[in-house]
Amino acid sequence: MSSERLPAVLSIAGSDSGGGAGIQADLKAFARVGVHGMTAVTAITVQNTVAVEAVEAIPARVIVAQVKAVAEDIGVEAVKIGMLGTAETVGAVVEALGFVGEAPVVIDPVMIAESGAHLLDEDAQRALAEKLLPLATVVTPNIPEARALTGLGEEASQAELARALVGMGTKAAVVTGGHSEEIVDVFYDGNELVEIPGDRYPDGAAHGSGCTHSSSLAAYLALGKDPLAAAEGARELTSEAVRDGLRNIGRGAGPVDVFGLTRKLVGDAGLTR
Repeated sequence: MSSERLPAVLSIAGSDSGGGAGIQADLKAFARVGVHGMTAVTAITVQNTVAVEAVEAIPARVIVAQVKAVAEDIGVEAVKIGMLGTAETVGAVVEALGFVGEAPVVIDPVMIAESGAHLLDEDAQRALAEKLLPLATVVTPNIPEARALTGLGEEASQAELARALVGMGTKAAVVTGGHSEEIVDVFYDGNELVEIPGDRYPDGAAHGSGCTHSSSLAAYLALGKDPLAAAEGARELTSEAVRDGLRNIGRGAGPVDVFGLTRKLVGDAGLTR
């Protein structure tokens, strides 16, 4: 038996009872990339493909304890941070990061669910920008999230948003392009500004795409890729997951599929999707 250890990546995020986003999406993306996934749950959401019906925050001490437990026993090669919700939770995560050493940190500033529910209050948004962003290796907002974090208006380009985010303390930023006509992600690390193109799949299913992008990026960092290469790999994986998304799950926005399960099922059956 090989003694080689898989890199272990920690998701600090909320739980999606519908299985499409949050820690459930993160664990699937970690497995797809080839790392061991761990979780520190920040909130339990009561949701399906149609709506978020309730959110229950996890106590700050429990969030910190979850991170401490896995860091002391298993170790952490990278961290992905997703849904935080409250300023108290942001503070707990800042404290908890003290247990992960120099592990790279990827922040996906989850503000609005696919169903439209708000998942980050104003105090938490301010705390995230002021206290957590300076600890990030990469931050991965979509365009509306980047505008909210930076305070820049509708006229700001993705490049301007990425530069502003790095100016706020993160080492690198990827402003994702799902809300743009060009569907181009923009990467900036203080020196290099790079456009990362991708394909549009209007018939795909995109619930959990942001979680999948940020968690796979963290997983690639854990495997030793530099931030730009990790961002490129995450874009490719996420595009494929949207393309293969599960359109027939629930009555609302279907989840992405990082494993191509329906495609494999259809192929095995010799059918046309």
